[in-house]
Amino acid sequence: DNTVMRTVISFALFAVFSAVLLAGDPETLLRVEVRNTKGKPIEQATVILDFLGDRNYMKLGKREKIHYEVRTNQEGLAKFPTIPQGKVRVQVTARRYQTFGDVYEVREPEKTLTVKLNPPQDQYSAHED
Repeated sequence: DNTVMRTVISFALFAVFSAVLLAGDPETLLRVEVRNTKGKPIEQATVILDFLGDRNYMKLGKREKIHYEVRTNQEGLAKFPTIPQGKVRVQVTARRYQTFGDVYEVREPEKTLTVKLNPPQDQYSAHED
C-alpha cells in the first residue's frame, strides 16, 4: 500500500522531470541581410555565424558549438537553420568591402539582421615620402 504510493509518486516525478528536460530550448530562425551604403543588396557575401551561448543552453554541462558559414543570395540574404536563442557573433566579408563583425542577443522566434558594408578605405603607408 505504502510501496505502491511511493512507486506512483516516483513515476509521476520522473515523468515531470523528463518532460522538462525534453522540452526544447527556445529557438530562432535567423536571417542576415547584407547591403552596401546605398542600400543595394550584396550577392555572394560570406556570412559566418557563431553561437556564443546562453546560460540556459547546455548539453550535459557543455555548451554546444554551433558554427555556420553561408553566402548571400541575389537579394543579399543569408538564411540559417534554426539556432538556440542567446548571443551570436555575425561576421560578414565580401570582395571590395570592409569586413563587418558584431555580437547580437537573439530572443525572438524569427529575426532578420541588416548589415551595411562600407567600401574599402585607402591604404596608408608610414614609409611614403
